Amino acid sequence: MSLRIAPHIQDALRQGRPVVALESTAITHGLPQPANLELAVSLEQEIRNGGAVPATVAVLSGKLVVGLDSHELEYLAMNNVGKASLWNLATLLANGEDAGTTVASTLHAATMAGISVFATGGIGGVHDHPYDESADLHALARYRVITICAGPKSILDVSATLERLESLGVPILAYRSDYLAGFYVPETPFRAPARCENPEDIARAFLHHTELRFKSAMLVCKPVSQGLTHEEFKEYLDETLKVTETENLRGKDTTPILLNALAEISQGHTLEVNLRLLRENARLAARVATSLQRLTKRDLDPVGVSYERLSSDR
Repeated sequence: MSLRIAPHIQDALRQGRPVVALESTAITHGLPQPANLELAVSLEQEIRNGGAVPATVAVLSGKLVVGLDSHELEYLAMNNVGKASLWNLATLLANGEDAGTTVASTLHAATMAGISVFATGGIGGVHDHPYDESADLHALARYRVITICAGPKSILDVSATLERLESLGVPILAYRSDYLAGFYVPETPFRAPARCENPEDIARAFLHHTELRFKSAMLVCKPVSQGLTHEEFKEYLDETLKVTETENLRGKDTTPILLNALAEISQGHTLEVNLRLLRENARLAARVATSLQRLTKRDLDPVGVSYERLSSDR
């Protein structure tokens, strides 16, 4: 089998306990060693502290693994591995390789495993270059998972990303804000399509989303509590673009190169914000997962949707 679900994750899902999926490119491509391992451990602990079970996803020895143990987390953090998206996932498995999973491939794995909540940092989207778009967008349109993020990554064309998500039918909820979150920047100038105030509101909306047979994710954008101002980010980005202008950035290499350059130019300020939003998103995801569990276990919930119905209809 191409998919391996850890026994403790299988048990949690079978028992109807709240589970939160976590991507692994933040570990494999986001931070230097050993800070990446410290991040992986801390994100899983945030999930546990919130009463849910963490399920970090990765490709290991040609298997799509849902729920890494401590040794696998350490191996992933301490070795130079690839990056698994939808377009190369099957090839990585066929070649028996190791890789961190992106938003898109983690959504796919979560859906295969039956996990309804996923926490990440920022989503990919539409870049300034024509036709340069992240596979995250189409994955969000395809996989019905509550996706907690801090909005589109700040280096993107946020307006175009928002329009594309709308065209793809992906519902977007801004957490306690009227504006779309902007990753490093707590709020963008763009009004969000909908606002939510608490985890139970998100869970209830997702049950309606499921009952209406929509197949897309529900994207929840949470502003980071302490981010950059628009002026700070613009200053850092302008300097970053000057430094990288000769590199002719295109495609999958664009985002990691720009984010690494931003971290250097900001003297680690953007990295601090990134770590903060990852932990905050994991914390919120755990609360959403436990709220979803409570609603689905009630004898009569607001829309009459049971956990069994959610699982069999996925």
